[in-house]
Amino acid sequence: MKNLQVMKNLQRAGLLYNGGGGRIQMEHRKRRQERIIEKNGKKILVAGPLTPEEIAGYAMHPKLDAFRKPSEQHEALTEIAGLPEGRIIAAIDGNTIVGYVTFHYPDEIERWADGGMEDLIELGAIEVADEYRSMGLGKAMLEAAFADGQLDNVIVFTTEYYWHWDLEGSGLSVWEYRNMMERLMKSVGMVWYATDDPEICAHPANCLMVRVGPEVPLSSVERFDRVRFRRRFMY
Repeated sequence: MKNLQVMKNLQRAGLLYNGGGGRIQMEHRKRRQERIIEKNGKKILVAGPLTPEEIAGYAMHPKLDAFRKPSEQHEALTEIAGLPEGRIIAAIDGNTIVGYVTFHYPDEIERWADGGMEDLIELGAIEVADEYRSMGLGKAMLEAAFADGQLDNVIVFTTEYYWHWDLEGSGLSVWEYRNMMERLMKSVGMVWYATDDPEICAHPANCLMVRVGPEVPLSSVERFDRVRFRRRFMY
């Protein structure tokens, strides 16, 4: 009975108990969401998490080139969707992906992986093709990602660097763009967090945004704090 209760407690906390070896594994919840957005004479499907097969079957909009060539990004999205923790939410016009948001574990070479946390997920990228902006697709994709408690058992973070922002295309200043991104992230409960990460500290507009899911244990929050601050004596 005691073991059964332990298992129930772990499941409630978003962890799965492997009875064979006693290992604790993350439960990566992927609960399909779909929503139609009609605006500016267009009908856009916001859907996800998508499977690798679904992504491979769509074309990539040629203006989705903020991070790499569209063909290369298409391949990257397909690979991320196949990861146990990976998830892709996309905005789709007909047979073409016109926007996407990615979630995955942080890269092993980055400081955010130093804690070895199974319940720390990076919102790696969010992008919408130029002609589809101002339709609310970014917000809709984020809302789909967090819907139904999918990410309530993890800490989600994103690092915003001004050199990735489309200042020229948007016509916004650095601080206007920063405020826009901050409002977007706040729409799903992500808030500004302090850090001593050198890249983020390299420019005052750069920032770390975080959402701690309501099911995340205090031990994970404390571990994330140690990752955020390496030179804690300065704070």
